[in-house]
Amino acid sequence: MHNSLASKLLVRLLLLFALVTVISIVILSKWGFDELTAQTDKDSPPNPSETNGYSYALSSRDAEIERLKHEVLTLRAQLVLLQSNRSNNGLPGRLPLQGSGYFSSSVSASSSASNSSSSNNSNSHLHQSDTTIASLTHHYDCSSYIRKQVGAAEILHGLPLNNEYEMIPFNHFTFTRVYPIDLGLGKRVVEKPIGYRRRDLLEAVNKALESLNRNHTARARAKGLAVSELGRYTLDDFVEGIYRTEPTTGSQYELYFQSVKHQTTLVRKALIMRPFAPLQTVQLSEVPASPIIHVIVPLAGRLRSFRSFVQMLNKLADQRLHLVVVYFGEAGLKEAQLIAGGAKRVQLVALNETFSRAKALRLGAEHIQPQAAKAMQQDALLFMCDVDIVFTAKFLERCRWNTAPGKKVYYPVVFSLYNPHVVYTLQGKALPSEDEQLVISRDTGFWRDFGYGMTCQYRSDFLQIRGFDEEIVGWGGEDVMLYRKYVRSKIKIVRATDPGIFHRWHTKICTGSLSADQYRACIRSRALNEASHAQLGFLAFQDEIAAAMAHS
Repeated sequence: MHNSLASKLLVRLLLLFALVTVISIVILSKWGFDELTAQTDKDSPPNPSETNGYSYALSSRDAEIERLKHEVLTLRAQLVLLQSNRSNNGLPGRLPLQGSGYFSSSVSASSSASNSSSSNNSNSHLHQSDTTIASLTHHYDCSSYIRKQVGAAEILHGLPLNNEYEMIPFNHFTFTRVYPIDLGLGKRVVEKPIGYRRRDLLEAVNKALESLNRNHTARARAKGLAVSELGRYTLDDFVEGIYRTEPTTGSQYELYFQSVKHQTTLVRKALIMRPFAPLQTVQLSEVPASPIIHVIVPLAGRLRSFRSFVQMLNKLADQRLHLVVVYFGEAGLKEAQLIAGGAKRVQLVALNETFSRAKALRLGAEHIQPQAAKAMQQDALLFMCDVDIVFTAKFLERCRWNTAPGKKVYYPVVFSLYNPHVVYTLQGKALPSEDEQLVISRDTGFWRDFGYGMTCQYRSDFLQIRGFDEEIVGWGGEDVMLYRKYVRSKIKIVRATDPGIFHRWHTKICTGSLSADQYRACIRSRALNEASHAQLGFLAFQDEIAAAMAHS
């Protein structure tokens, strides 16, 4: 009897506390901060410090409201479980300390069977309590986080930044065109929205349409009007939009709609945001032991570059690095063999045929020495390379880290160096050594985001995907074909800028024997490799600059 009265008293106290909490929330949101807002509106425009104080007060209010909501939900869950406990067992339950979220049975029994039953019931109630509280609070936790992300984003209001470089610009788009702001030299200034980008933009437009039409329906019902399809917006009413992604908050979309059917001048704007969720750990793993990397280099002539390449390998002193050179033609073959003979772990395969990079890489993969591949259980890690490439030991680590047989291949974005005679002559500097030219800056080179020739992948993947198209003879095209095969496969492509691999500038000769597409690609690559836009401008106007300097 005493336990029953105590239980009823606890229930009433909890209900009273919940009622007081709800009333406090109403008072805070209804009167307390409305008066603060009204007083702020009456005064002159606040200075930044007052604005920050007001924002802090609002954020403190939101935090307090969320805390009170969580406590109310916890108390509700405890009441539900207490009533369930009493109805199932006819026995009173004991409430824990506030905020603990647990229930425990305080039932004493004389027999061991009764004790066992009580223990099982207690465990079931504990589990039920955790599940109920989690389900009740999950929605509010997600909603609170989303509101926090929206509030932190620069979408409804501006945010003070430290400098102009922190500003993230928008990209303009329509259904058929995207005008990207983040460009590499090889990208177009206008693109068609395809793949992930198209799905992303289409989802944003559809979400805006859903919100606009829901608003239309609600306004029509509020006025007592019949809801018709005439006022509803469709995809045809989308005019244009802009979007950007803030790395910490999410993607923002500003979308504009104008009804085509009504021929109205009214334009409606929708602000849509795709908030980022909290960070999640997906996987923790250990990096496997470093496998041997087999560098495959196609070659025809270019003996000076080949000598520099071998010297670079010797400086690296990586014992788990093997070089396979596939040499085409007889001209310079003996000298190439002498250079290769002076280095360790170098294999040279000679072919008296017309140069074909695709065929060279395939033969190089097939000619890997069996004892080297045995360490990888008949598989081998390949680095398909060119003789004018320079790389560091750190790059070789990334080559190993970003590849896995049957799972992923590595396509680094190489930093391509400009013509050093143009770069340093324009600055009035002496030509530095080749090693000193390996500097990443806007004036020394660019990220070669349109090149796919340098790649790390396992031989099993290369052979399974059927390698290069060997019908392509000469320069260019085969690397793009192989890249597209991987894009269409289930193997993950790791495509990233790599500060440890450089493409040296060299004279490029575009012969008439190339196909029309190959010749245009060769000329384009030659122009991009020569110098930056500013440096080419100085070269184009050097006579005018010299005349101006003479008069000054």
